[in-house]
Amino acid sequence: MRRCLVLLSTLLCLPLQAAQLTLELGNGSRHWQSAELLAHPQARDIRIDDDVSYKKTMHYRAVPLAALLPGITPQDHLQAVAEDGFAAEMPAAPLLKDGPSRAWLAIEDPARPWPPLGNGKHSAGPFYLVWTQPQAGRISPEQWPFQVASIRRLAPVAERFPALLPASTLAADDPVNLGFTLFQKNCLACHRLNGAGDAQFGPDLNLPHNPTEYFQPAFLRRYIRDPQSLRQWPQGKMPGFSSTVLSDTELDALLAYLAHMATRKP
Repeated sequence: MRRCLVLLSTLLCLPLQAAQLTLELGNGSRHWQSAELLAHPQARDIRIDDDVSYKKTMHYRAVPLAALLPGITPQDHLQAVAEDGFAAEMPAAPLLKDGPSRAWLAIEDPARPWPPLGNGKHSAGPFYLVWTQPQAGRISPEQWPFQVASIRRLAPVAERFPALLPASTLAADDPVNLGFTLFQKNCLACHRLNGAGDAQFGPDLNLPHNPTEYFQPAFLRRYIRDPQSLRQWPQGKMPGFSSTVLSDTELDALLAYLAHMATRKP
């Protein structure tokens, strides 16, 4: 027993190990090690105010994400996949901009590990996509994936998952179509719908039942704005979507899309 305790103590004291980030951008795979990224010519120390994951000011060693995306154009579509199955769908255009909102890949230094995200949880490392001045680009909380393992270029969501599409008879400017765009940005990183999507983090939002079918409208809005105000539990992971991220008009459109898709189950 004593030998087991000594071994456990030793393991707990081991330093954080270096990690590897995989990029699949359509021209083969590129693997970046933590040490390589920390020493990248464009790496710098940045400050993130009101960090989405840590809920406080954080300081990181980071590389502009655009510097790691050779050959990617604003018309491309990327997906960042985290170790826990979170899959953030991201149009490339915002990721390539150098301001005012700017995307950075923060790298956790094994010699100076970041704090855990909560009791019994890991840190946001080894790689974390963060933003400076996110308000200027109306960056969603879902566009801050942490514990990132890979970033890959893919076809747009509508091509990969036709089961997510609204009815083709709707006008292009119908709120349901705007809601579909907002769903991709804010929901698809965690949830599937009609079984379609790459996320393995949250429940399907249409099967067996759509939230518009069992939530009263006012409570569904409240839940999206602040999940813990309606259902409190320590392990709750869904972020709230404030009006600065999702305006009331946009929330109306998102709910219109969900209600529409409740009529389009397989």
